[in-house]
Amino acid sequence: MPKKTAFASELAWPDYHAAVRDGATPILIPIGSMEQHGHHMPLHVDVLLPTEFARRAALDIGGLVAPPFTYGYKSHQKSGGGNHLPGTTSLDGATLVAALRDVIKEFARHGVRRICMVNGHFENSWFIIEGVDLALRELRWDGIRDMKIVVLSYWDFVGEADIARLYPEGFPGWDLEHGGVLETSLMLALYPQFVDLSRAVDVAPASFPPYDVYPVKPEWTPAPGTLSSPKDASAEKGELLLEVCTKGIVDALRAEFGT
Repeated sequence: MPKKTAFASELAWPDYHAAVRDGATPILIPIGSMEQHGHHMPLHVDVLLPTEFARRAALDIGGLVAPPFTYGYKSHQKSGGGNHLPGTTSLDGATLVAALRDVIKEFARHGVRRICMVNGHFENSWFIIEGVDLALRELRWDGIRDMKIVVLSYWDFVGEADIARLYPEGFPGWDLEHGGVLETSLMLALYPQFVDLSRAVDVAPASFPPYDVYPVKPEWTPAPGTLSSPKDASAEKGELLLEVCTKGIVDALRAEFGT
């Protein structure tokens, strides 16, 4: 009997081939990064979270989850603390774009015609779009015109009412939600063994001038690497986020893929 799994890489090739060759099975590709997330969380937060959202969505819509991209684009000081911080290990934009393009084209060669890019690292966004655009262009050159790709970031499904419940003392903004309430709450709900709240540092939301300087000025980044405080994070908030974001992803894929 073929193994029941949401992960494409756990299948034997005949079972994978049977699942994807007619184009009906969506492939979900988590795209993360290796990036510091303060003193209280590990470097692979941005891999763990989109992979789990992809897994949950794939089980709901009958899709398969591809192995995640574990390295992402360079951490920006105003949204990830900066690429200068120890542990953060990043790709050049051209490298990430080329890798995404190649992987999309390979899945197309297998027969896949529906792909969802599940982003877990803020700075990846434009490079994902570029990789998708180049892959679709080259697939058209090969006569493949029926590929459809959805690009999403899980946090974009958190609505205003949810934000009010999650941040009763005020929302710092998604760009400053690095190592803060959202990511820490999700990790507490999913992977509490990787979170040590006793080491969390209660910092005020970072404040930056309306311009960038390169090389970066390390003193602009709060010392622990987080850009807002995780002090109000909880597993209960994480469960709320899991429900809201998973439903949003599933609804989007059902709407676009007809699954």
